[in-house]
Amino acid sequence: MAKQLMIYERAVPISVEAHKKWSVKTDGTYGFAKDVNSVPILAAEFAPSAMEYTIIFAGEGDVVFPSVILGMKEGENACVNEDGTWDGRYVPAYFRRYPFVFAVSDDQETFTLCIDEEFSGLNKTGKGERLFDADGERTQYLENVLAFSTEYQAQFARTQAFAKRLLSLDLLEPAQAQFNLAGGERTQLTGFKTINREKLRNLPAETLAEMAKTDELELCYLHLQSLNNLTPMTQRISARQTAAA
Repeated sequence: MAKQLMIYERAVPISVEAHKKWSVKTDGTYGFAKDVNSVPILAAEFAPSAMEYTIIFAGEGDVVFPSVILGMKEGENACVNEDGTWDGRYVPAYFRRYPFVFAVSDDQETFTLCIDEEFSGLNKTGKGERLFDADGERTQYLENVLAFSTEYQAQFARTQAFAKRLLSLDLLEPAQAQFNLAGGERTQLTGFKTINREKLRNLPAETLAEMAKTDELELCYLHLQSLNNLTPMTQRISARQTAAA
């Protein structure tokens, strides 16, 4: 079965009819993300992400969105250990919300909270947190999930607006990176975009002032600063490969 939204196998709407007796047991591991080498992030995540990841812009045409690079190869997440634990200080919200996700209607007006029914922690034996109580009402756990997902969606819209602003100002340009891994192996990352620092610097003063007021200028420089994290990630991957040899 092809995965929906990268890590979701079978996301279905949550309902009292289908999930009244279901519980969710999470263990704080991220094995479900071990094959994901980049993941979308929100504008609100730029500051913590820039401390250890490389922020890039992925997509084609007039649809781009910021992401962080998690591995040097397709299907490789260098931040997930063998036991599924996360090797890093910050876990992107995209992964933290799993196994929940909002489904959005075609008109972008209706949002439906869904759950991945293939998630291993979903059960009918009462382990973990119940989704509904005996009366069929949402539990506090489900209310908290709904609040988190709602805030995520609001931040998603803000991030979309930021990406569109970069496109409208023609600040993004195609980029690639080449690296040497352990044993002389060479790898190349392509298919992403970065901000052209010179174009950003030469924007009209009034545009820069407006972007400063909306914190968009700060996001631009957090992205540019984060590009320095590519080399440390390569070194970490090489060290892991050497240790495993």
